[in-house]
Amino acid sequence: MNEIEILNQRVTKIEERNKKVEGDKAWETSYSRKFLILLFTYFSVGVYLQAINVSEPWLNAIVPTVAFLLSTFSLSFFKMFWEKYIYKK
Repeated sequence: MNEIEILNQRVTKIEERNKKVEGDKAWETSYSRKFLILLFTYFSVGVYLQAINVSEPWLNAIVPTVAFLLSTFSLSFFKMFWEKYIYKK
């Protein structure tokens, strides 16, 4: 195997890794993921509140679900702040 073939293999591996990283990043920031987590949070909290006999568990499950939603929207602001002032590379 010559040097050019080795370099081509390395470039191909890097490109494949980049595609995977881009896909992971797209999923992490997607509204689909946030919606699914929102749905699972609401369902889990609702089941838990119902199990411990809280009155109106499905109505009360909205509060932690909305809190989660607000935290996901504010995280990008805190990430920018962290990158600018704390993570100085």
